[in-house]
Amino acid sequence: MSLVLMGKKKGMTQIFDKNGNIVVCTVIHAEPNVISQILTKEKAGYDAVQLAAFKASASKVKNIGKPQRGAFAKKGIDPRRKVKESRVADLSSYAEGQEVGVGYFADCEWVDVSGISKGKGHQGVIKRHHFAGGPGAHGSGFHRHGGSCGMRSTPGRCLPGQKKSGRMGGDKVTVQNLRVVQVDEEKQVLLVEGAIPGARESIVYMAKAKKKASRNLKKK
Repeated sequence: MSLVLMGKKKGMTQIFDKNGNIVVCTVIHAEPNVISQILTKEKAGYDAVQLAAFKASASKVKNIGKPQRGAFAKKGIDPRRKVKESRVADLSSYAEGQEVGVGYFADCEWVDVSGISKGKGHQGVIKRHHFAGGPGAHGSGFHRHGGSCGMRSTPGRCLPGQKKSGRMGGDKVTVQNLRVVQVDEEKQVLLVEGAIPGARESIVYMAKAKKKASRNLKKK
């Protein structure tokens, strides 16, 4: 169990590795997340760290709920727009008001990134479910729609759960085991190899890779 940091997707770029090969990367800008609360088993029933990110401008502070603003003021923290809890095993190295930046991934080789995928609206079965479709010739009456999804006498209906047209995108998507290419603490930027979900300027959540945790530990 590790911290889940929040950042913004800035787009994609490419860099050259030491062998001269092009590496396609996604740029994630993550201003330091501040620890706004520490939850313990005695008080909450579990050990966790609450991180807050994205400082609210003076004109946007009103959009933050009054109880949350009061909680931030009590801890002496500037109001933040997003809050995220991360369950951790050891709370000894964390304190309220502590800032955690991209340097958290400096000793990490692999990360998992989550975000909300781009919304595509209402789409057909070809785009949504990758159906093959029918022949493209003029004489064919079957091009880009789904085939028969029902039966005759038994059961005489379309069974639920069929792949059909409908709303596509706008779902939470997690891409696992992305290689960390570069960590720039000065610019608060993290470069990961490959693509991540979401549009530009969308909020993403980063954590040390769960399935390659052993490799991360070995690198330490």
